[in-house]
Amino acid sequence: MAKDVIIALDFPNGRDALSFLENFKEEEVFVKVGMELFYKEGPEIVRKIKKLGHKIFLDLKIHDIPNTCAGATRSLLSLDVDMINYHAAGTGKMLNEASKLIKESNKEVISLAVTMLTSTDEDTMHDEIKIDKDLVLEDVVLSYAKLSKNSGLSGIVCSALEVPKIKEALGEEFITVTPGIRKDKNNSDDQKRVVTPKDARKLGSDYIVVGRPITKAENPLNAYREIKEEFLGGK
Repeated sequence: MAKDVIIALDFPNGRDALSFLENFKEEEVFVKVGMELFYKEGPEIVRKIKKLGHKIFLDLKIHDIPNTCAGATRSLLSLDVDMINYHAAGTGKMLNEASKLIKESNKEVISLAVTMLTSTDEDTMHDEIKIDKDLVLEDVVLSYAKLSKNSGLSGIVCSALEVPKIKEALGEEFITVTPGIRKDKNNSDDQKRVVTPKDARKLGSDYIVVGRPITKAENPLNAYREIKEEFLGGK
């Protein structure tokens, strides 16, 4: 299975995102377009980035009734993105509708379900989301992961800390995409469950999503290459 670093294009507008990508004329990269950028620029930013030859994880975390989710999936497939995601909490029926459409499209799209956001810790899960206090966070993530696999999705978005348990239960081919990656675990920003690229490799992550350590770096290309080398095992 291919492993890769996904750069989070967490920019407020398309001008800044495209300007940043000028740093990567020398190579094709995998980038994440999230809500902030997509809602500002719309589908056109996806088309522009695809024209540059880069792969795109369109991170919109779809969560709605099954019919609406299916319609959204159909629209996103027309943009020729490489990876899309849904909230696992949207239920198996919603995930099934999405998975069915993706398979029928014959497109090689990686479909993911978001289990529990890496900004959510166990106290928040219990106190605010109101998930039973008898359940630990890892158990909830595993339950969502099983639902996602049974619904036909390619994998999940989760913390790298949860990857070993996911792989053990659902197999090595079930893809794990892990945000919350920092060069220094003491610099967590708004993330609560963070690991380094080297940690993510050892834990078995298939893809890591990295934003500020690359986008805010003095030399983004060098930062990207260093993180990729560390993740893939060069360091």
